[in-house]
Amino acid sequence: MTGRRRGPGVPSRLAHWWAMDGHPEAIVDLGAVRSNVAALAGHARGAQLMAVVKADGYGHGMLPVAAAALAGGASWLGTGSAAEAVALRRAGITAPVLALLTSRDAPLPEAVGHGVDLSVSTPGLVALAAAAAERAGRPARLHLKIDTGMGRGGATSRDWPALLAAALAEQAAGRCEVTGIWSHLACADIPGHPSVDAQVAAFRQALADAERAGARPAVRHLANTAAVLTRPDTWFDLVRPGGGVTGLATLPGGPPAWLRPAMTVRTRIVQVKRVPAGTPVSYGHRYRTGAAATLGLIPIGYHEGIPRSASSTAPVLVRGARHVIAGTVCMNQCVVDGGDAPLEEGDEVVLFGPGDQGEPTAQEWADLLGTISYDIVTRFTAKIPRSYCGVTEAEAGMVPAGAGVPAAGGAVPGPAGQEV
Repeated sequence: MTGRRRGPGVPSRLAHWWAMDGHPEAIVDLGAVRSNVAALAGHARGAQLMAVVKADGYGHGMLPVAAAALAGGASWLGTGSAAEAVALRRAGITAPVLALLTSRDAPLPEAVGHGVDLSVSTPGLVALAAAAAERAGRPARLHLKIDTGMGRGGATSRDWPALLAAALAEQAAGRCEVTGIWSHLACADIPGHPSVDAQVAAFRQALADAERAGARPAVRHLANTAAVLTRPDTWFDLVRPGGGVTGLATLPGGPPAWLRPAMTVRTRIVQVKRVPAGTPVSYGHRYRTGAAATLGLIPIGYHEGIPRSASSTAPVLVRGARHVIAGTVCMNQCVVDGGDAPLEEGDEVVLFGPGDQGEPTAQEWADLLGTISYDIVTRFTAKIPRSYCGVTEAEAGMVPAGAGVPAAGGAVPGPAGQEV
């Protein structure tokens, strides 16, 4: 049985045919991605913008998000690995792409052959990139990473001269080209944290050392989403928003109002029942109804992406009203305590979205669960079907086959009512 229904928690442009089995779905608004990138680029005026699309585009789909980001004004793309960067090239994307993490077992010859920029932090990786360049028949494009205080990847200040020497020697030999120098901020989302100033100073020192050694990188970059939003002194030649591209931020209180969350996650109630006060719900009986209540069963749990810590905590929207997930989140199911609300089988349940119609946001879930919004949305990376709206003709080819068509056979509305 199918039916076309518009849920109260989702804008009309996201409405389409639904299967009454309640299959959960993540809807990604590519129009929001384009608008977010345009707004970020305007905010960081004077710097180029790299849209970081690692982790499958922060759970939103790497290829569709990359295409939308480029349409919104991004001049670079960033991936977590060389393999992801190669996947972008194979999909036909020709914009500059930086693999932010390079390892010894990465497909370096193929990446170099596709003109992918590689982040390197050790002389050993420089040597591997140079060898890959010889196999590929073109110089490897390198971004040298300095650890300015993150304590994660990058060369320490002690190791920086050796990294510079190795890269510049390979550049003189024609096997490599130093196209960038970069670092990453540890505490940009903690306003006033003194480490940010210290890292900026350390980065400037590393750049001065590189210039004295003869390096002339085309781009110098430091700013993540939080720094793009709050620290203009970190922008340099290029900024690297990741979560901001999809309308998220890890700053206290979340993103500014001019960034729009792109993901909505929803499902349907598959069973309702009326129970008396004091009824225990789900594993461990950690939740009991405070009064007679209508319980709604939804077919989504921690396997599909809901954190188990959402038990008896996270809100959802049903029929325009918020209700809590009652009791322990199960592997593939949850229970919603509807109180005296007239819940029915087939009612739409919105877990989170942009918040336009009163539905919770990923930021609200994160605040309640003691985590960040990135952690919430990336949990749904591949466990539930994805659909896309706001898809332009140019982006349609990047939407995976079947991703824009729900199981019941409907189509996701595109711009101006077009169906994609």
